Amino acid sequence: MTDYALSEEHQDLSDTVRAFADEVVAPVSALHDETHTFPYAVVEQMADMGLFGLPFPEEHGGMGGDYFALSLALEQLGRVDQSVAITLEAGVSLGAMPIHRFGTDAQKEQWLPLLASGKALAGFGLTESEAGSDAGGTRTTARLKDGTWTINGTKEFITNSGTDITKLVTVTAVTGESKRADGSIKKEISTLLVPTDTAGFTAEKAYNKVGWNASDTHPLTLRDVQVPEENLLGQAGRGYANFLAILDEGRIAIAALATGAAQGCVDLSVQYAKERTTFGQNIGKHQAVAFKIARMQARAHTARLAYYDAAARMLAGKPFKAEAAIAKMVAGEAAMDNARDATQVFGGYGFINEFTVARHYRDSKILEIGEGTTEVQLMLIARELGL
Repeated sequence: MTDYALSEEHQDLSDTVRAFADEVVAPVSALHDETHTFPYAVVEQMADMGLFGLPFPEEHGGMGGDYFALSLALEQLGRVDQSVAITLEAGVSLGAMPIHRFGTDAQKEQWLPLLASGKALAGFGLTESEAGSDAGGTRTTARLKDGTWTINGTKEFITNSGTDITKLVTVTAVTGESKRADGSIKKEISTLLVPTDTAGFTAEKAYNKVGWNASDTHPLTLRDVQVPEENLLGQAGRGYANFLAILDEGRIAIAALATGAAQGCVDLSVQYAKERTTFGQNIGKHQAVAFKIARMQARAHTARLAYYDAAARMLAGKPFKAEAAIAKMVAGEAAMDNARDATQVFGGYGFINEFTVARHYRDSKILEIGEGTTEVQLMLIARELGL
């Protein structure tokens, strides 16, 4: 039987980040959401707390923690501000983690201390207009000649790619082709480290999004971008496979963020139901409202158990692909369902953007899309069942 009680160290971390989220993040969330501005001051304080270095070894400037520690931090941030939470999640699991997992010693020495410090951010350029869930549809190309890669292409929906502190984007690109036995063409997809000050690299105008308005998201253009041969990350032709492994881990982190959002909706609804009165009593005394919030709590609890289980399997070295997919799907749906129900509990106030439940209602939909749609999670689960 698995015991999901947190260790003293993990509990202390969770409590610390919870207090930071309530006291520092929450008070400025509505402003950054309304103005679509990146919360530099908040990110700087998160960096000072060591949050961007949580799962990385001390030798590379990290805190020497684990992926579960990162997940706990994301859950607490996700309660009050998903934009801030995704900035941390993408900065660590998509920006720095590929270098930690697949980088050379030289690449780790160059980039990990900077990224783990949180003083700089990195993005991962995978998605394209015709290569989302089907990342094999990548059209961006990279050609190696005389020790230099020349990259041409575009990327879409890249988080942390255009801030003032963004220093690096890892880009997937077709670096070769081969014929399969049936005569069809197989693309060789590799990943390359592209510093953002490289000539020809452009972060285009930021998207005007439905939610996550304080999160930095841009399309990218790479026009004759040249980087040295040693900027290849991992083995040539293994870029797509390596990134799928990164996504497996990332789904646990996204599930934690989504769990936080789901729990945040519960907490806000309980508070409001105790304060708002109709027909002479608090609305929480009405069974219809009480049962709605009880069901919300059940969703949040289930989502938390799912990501705890996936994280425990990953840290124990056990297979966790299906469990991560389940956690991501369950938690994403819990966040969306709870946001909808919380908006109903709040009534008209739930439709006002300055209220956190309204932001959760707009923010949570992307949790069923980003880093693998719900349909992709179902495909992965079914595949693990042998279907």
